[in-house]
Amino acid sequence: MDGYSPKWFHKAKPFIGVVFIQSGYAGMDVLCKAALNNGMSNYVLVVYRHAVAFVVMVPFALILDKKIRPKMTFSIFVKIVLLSLLEPVIDQNLYYLGMKYTTATFAVSMYNILPAITFLMAYILKLEKIKIKSIRSQAKVFGTLATVAGAMVMTLIKGPELELFGTHGGSSTHIQHNGGVNLQHAIKGSVMITIGCFSFAGFMILQAITLEAYPADLSLTAWICLLGTVEGGIVALVMERGNPAPVWSLNWNTSLLAAVYGGIVCSGMTYYIQGAVMKYKGPVFVTTFSPLCMIIVAILGSFILAEQMYLGRVIGAIVILLGLYLVVWGKNKDYDSPPSPIINEHVLPDKQTIESNAKDKEKPSNHELITISNIGAGNLAQYEQV
Repeated sequence: MDGYSPKWFHKAKPFIGVVFIQSGYAGMDVLCKAALNNGMSNYVLVVYRHAVAFVVMVPFALILDKKIRPKMTFSIFVKIVLLSLLEPVIDQNLYYLGMKYTTATFAVSMYNILPAITFLMAYILKLEKIKIKSIRSQAKVFGTLATVAGAMVMTLIKGPELELFGTHGGSSTHIQHNGGVNLQHAIKGSVMITIGCFSFAGFMILQAITLEAYPADLSLTAWICLLGTVEGGIVALVMERGNPAPVWSLNWNTSLLAAVYGGIVCSGMTYYIQGAVMKYKGPVFVTTFSPLCMIIVAILGSFILAEQMYLGRVIGAIVILLGLYLVVWGKNKDYDSPPSPIINEHVLPDKQTIESNAKDKEKPSNHELITISNIGAGNLAQYEQV
């Protein structure tokens, strides 16, 4: 039992990691929505968030990655610059702007199309294969279409108001600011969030590729946060150039809490954890747990922000979830394939080589043939010693 427990925990670590990520995102959505409602600039929030993340993560990166940190090359640096542009600058700013026009629950519900977008981008980049006659491939395709359809339902259909978790409709002004989102704002916000989803999906795939050449997770996280602070600062200075002094000020309120929480949990720790999980499971696996964030935000948003739920959004969310899990089912079947025939082909020649070497021991020879077989990786290497 003692020998089995570590193996069980090792298999459970990726699931624990992604659950932590989505829980952290849920808390961030509620805090950031409250800070934005209080007048904080989304551009400034992005800068402070990644500045906090860099200050927190860089000591760990300097100490723990000292022995495994590879040499920085121009190619790796360009990838890190692009990473810091895709997620910290483009995705987060568009996500916060979309949240301003809608609600926290609406924004996180729209993000349920992220797994499908990640899958599509992976297919375009030849990281995912589709066979039309295969059931699992059909599940991936129909699931992708269903997530997009569900997002459109959430955007265009409002329906009657639902009183969930003990919430009740207040005044018309209160509903307009917290739960009621007109069609024009909903469309504008959904477009911004969708573009942000594409940006974040590109970030996930590029992070997985970058980690192959730069496997120091903590150092990569620190670099992304540092460059994200610089690039986000440039964007904020341009967008908020009219009235800089009040915009950049922080008080002891939700604005400071959102910057600190988002920096430590959602930029520093999340970038590191999702990178570590992607090494074993890939970027599509990390994004499949985004519906968990929607459930947590819906509960917290109802209690903390007094947001109202509408029937159209519930129906759209259900369609998104059904489509999402079709994609997940089709993706999980990829791991059920039988072992590669390359491994089996190497077993017999390996045995034959050992037997042949044993027979040749009696013969005089100036060379000794040493065969090294790595069955797990499917590689067979031979070295000749004089």
